[in-house]
Amino acid sequence: MTWLLFAFLTAFFESLKDLFSKLGLRKMNEYIIAWSFLVFALPILLPLLLITGIPELSSRFFMALMIGGGINTVVAILYMKAIKLSDLSITVPMVTFTPLFLLITSPLILGEFPGALGLAGVCLIVFGAYVLNIREQDRGWLAPFRALLYESGPRLMLLVAFLWSISANMDSIGVEETSPIFWSIAAMSFMTVLLTPVVIWKTGNPFRMLKGNYRALIPIGAFHGLTILSQMTAISMALVAYVIAIKRMSTVLSVIWGSLILKEKGFKERIAGVLVMVVGVFLIAVS
Repeated sequence: MTWLLFAFLTAFFESLKDLFSKLGLRKMNEYIIAWSFLVFALPILLPLLLITGIPELSSRFFMALMIGGGINTVVAILYMKAIKLSDLSITVPMVTFTPLFLLITSPLILGEFPGALGLAGVCLIVFGAYVLNIREQDRGWLAPFRALLYESGPRLMLLVAFLWSISANMDSIGVEETSPIFWSIAAMSFMTVLLTPVVIWKTGNPFRMLKGNYRALIPIGAFHGLTILSQMTAISMALVAYVIAIKRMSTVLSVIWGSLILKEKGFKERIAGVLVMVVGVFLIAVS
């Protein structure tokens, strides 16, 4: 059961990455934060190439890298912008909607479709999102959903979940053509190259900002690197679906950090909603 430990470490490090990102966004823009979690994660991951080596690269790999890396570069910015605009505890749980969108993208791209358990899991994810804002129910049965869509952060994170449902299929192809570790390094390196001119354009002098804020930025990248390292270790021991399902426990931790550290309100309904959503993700993994 060693894989279970690494899967939970993945969730733990992911939640800390989100927490430190939220803290960093109080004085820096989303572009420098998104760039930093890539730049400072690479030193943790690059030495692994000495172990894995560089495999033979196919045209299918480069196709997946171009499409997946391009989408994930946009997603990195949107993700940080979503966290910046709204409470961590109501924004991050929206990533659990990715399996719902995969019902549309996976049949089209990979020819995959979930069974009955998977569909039940999707229903739980939707219901959990409803519970997140159930205090709005007095304004009508659909008010909790409307409240989420009116909030800038959750609305942007839903877009992130949809884009991830496309890039996840590219990730699957990239891992199949190489290996989990090599694909992670290649994708993050490509995203860094794409994001660097955007950061220079939006920030002016990102290196000066790095120099003045490196103590806040290094933990973001370090926790992201540790997330990837733990995730890839777990994936080498167990099914990817199980590992990703447990990784989504990071949303539960994000709600807890939001309440304890960021003093966000609505803890009871948000923790209840996100737990329902995580159960839905587990059902999808089992299916």
